[in-house]
Amino acid sequence: MTPPGTDVEQSACLPGSQLPNDSQSFELFPKNSLGVSRLYTVAMMADVLGVSQATIRHWRRNKLIRATRSSDSIDWYDYSMLVVAKDLSRLLLSGLSLRELSHKIHLFTEGDELRVAEVINRIVVDGHRLSLRRDDLLLSAGGQMQLDFYACGIHADMDQPSSQTVEQPSTLTIVPFLNTSHSEIVVEYQDEHAPDIPSSAELLDIAADLEAAGNFVEASEALRAVLQADGPCASVTFMLAETLYRAGDLAAARERYYTVIELDEDHLEARTSLACVLAEQGDVELATAALEGVLKQQPDYADAHWHLAGIHTETGCQEKTEHHLLRFLSLAPESPWANLAREKLSQDSLLSSPDASD
Repeated sequence: MTPPGTDVEQSACLPGSQLPNDSQSFELFPKNSLGVSRLYTVAMMADVLGVSQATIRHWRRNKLIRATRSSDSIDWYDYSMLVVAKDLSRLLLSGLSLRELSHKIHLFTEGDELRVAEVINRIVVDGHRLSLRRDDLLLSAGGQMQLDFYACGIHADMDQPSSQTVEQPSTLTIVPFLNTSHSEIVVEYQDEHAPDIPSSAELLDIAADLEAAGNFVEASEALRAVLQADGPCASVTFMLAETLYRAGDLAAARERYYTVIELDEDHLEARTSLACVLAEQGDVELATAALEGVLKQQPDYADAHWHLAGIHTETGCQEKTEHHLLRFLSLAPESPWANLAREKLSQDSLLSSPDASD
């Protein structure tokens, strides 16, 4: 299933996704739930939080979250990182871009990635800026006290939104550099003497922002620019393939996934995504073989069991469907897809029961 086009649209799809300013006002799972002890893939985290997978990868690349385990290009995150990511998704509702949010959080942590989990649940949205709550005070990144009514008290009588009155950093349009006729891509610089051409790291962050906003064509151009500058790279090519897939360009995505596998034959995420593309294009046998190969190498990869169950459902292989759904539920009982898996198993059980023909 192709995800909604933007992080905002994905958030709107989830019950309770309009997260409150007080991040401790709700829990993802009850304390005695199995969800607290499970590991989550990027795809599962993205679905739980209602953000894109590119957003999750951006947070890891910017050292806001840390993978608990990595194997064959697959990252798994524990519940503590899921909670941190939940707070990050809450702060995204402020309207800040991914790059702005990462920069501001690093100011609170002084660049120490180990402090992110310590302070993230005390960072609140204060107008179009972030503040750190300490007891009854709001503090800026520099430790200065802020006024709690900043967001609603200033410019309240003006017709224009208050966010327009916030001082914005200098910007540089890089449309000619990316050679695209679409909406302008804006890069922020803190130093007026910064180079005109953004670095590869900046382009990766730009691509993540653009993809989160649903601007897939522009995001793909930014990723292509990285590949042109740095040469072939499995991880960046995979990001490009994922962006093309979300844009609905299956043929281009398929080609890029194959390129990733040529660069890194153990890139199991690419093999899994390629299988999804193949299935959508009607190449069921190739898709099945790809997923079976993934599971042979990584039997506990719940995402692959889920997708393989979907393919067997389409082909009418009920026994294989049930096997992979049960395996999926044993690995990820608190997954956002778990209820669908249980519903499917229940339906299949009713259809196969002796009374079903009565």
